[in-house]
Amino acid sequence: MNHIDIDRERCKSCGLCIDVCNKHLLEFSKDLNSHGYHPVELRNPEKCSACSLCGIVCPEGGVQVYKEIRDKTR
Repeated sequence: MNHIDIDRERCKSCGLCIDVCNKHLLEFSKDLNSHGYHPVELRNPEKCSACSLCGIVCPEGGVQVYKEIRDKTR
């Protein structure tokens, strides 16, 4: 299953990943991290295509993207 992991403590709420998500699945959390920022969180994770754009633009390296590898021999 495709998914992304967001390191809440690395997030500085720059919003770059929110802007680049073409499915509009990322938003700022209402909660604060230990640095006083509203970290980004994923909503509707089942709709994430794991395109990796959010991970590419994150200046803090706080987004890891995992994409399911499908066996094309079946």
